[in-house]
Amino acid sequence: MVKTPPKYQTIPQLENGDKLTRYEFERRYNATPNVKKAELIEGIVYIMPAALRFRSHGQPHARILTWLGTYETATPSISLAVEPTVRLDLDNEPQSDAVLLIDQVAGGQARVSEDDYIEGAPELVVEIAASSVAIDLHAKKQAYRRNGVKEYIVWQVLEQRLTWFYLEQGEYLELEPDADGIIRSRIFPGLWLAVAELFAGNKQAVVTVLQTGLQSREHGAFVQQLALGNNS
Repeated sequence: MVKTPPKYQTIPQLENGDKLTRYEFERRYNATPNVKKAELIEGIVYIMPAALRFRSHGQPHARILTWLGTYETATPSISLAVEPTVRLDLDNEPQSDAVLLIDQVAGGQARVSEDDYIEGAPELVVEIAASSVAIDLHAKKQAYRRNGVKEYIVWQVLEQRLTWFYLEQGEYLELEPDADGIIRSRIFPGLWLAVAELFAGNKQAVVTVLQTGLQSREHGAFVQQLALGNNS
């Protein structure tokens, strides 16, 4: 008697709009090599387009990374990651455009897992959005807030608007620029952003304002605090 070989169950392809757990999302994502970027937000799969436009995403993304990278270079025990997978909770696994986190040994609230993913909430998340109707200002914002991301920046490129939220008693409030048009981080002392100069593409002015922040007394105290591993 010839036995029919068993039929092995194939892993379903990841599809836009699927409602999945984080574990099933990862299983299908790994089995769908043609999908380059996908996120799980509030249990729903969002597949991102492979092609990204220059002025509405690529260039703004690069400017933000230059700004954050300069801060990282001057601040020990701080790590910058570009589009990392972040395991926030069982229903949320975004690939944020950029995250800035405090290393766990220095008191940070997120950790890097054994399989090399961020688990928990980074201190700062940045997303580049085309406009205010994007998911970044709605479901994703709520997921970041609920999981304790302390600061959240959304640059709405087409509207030339940058919104910088900070977490206060479980709610996101908006950080406002000072009289000079500069927004100063509450979590990362010295991380200063000249918003109008960023919009104008004046890279040197953005870096100059940031360098001023890096030379501030507050940044110096923060570096000492990180060295003690005590981020309270």
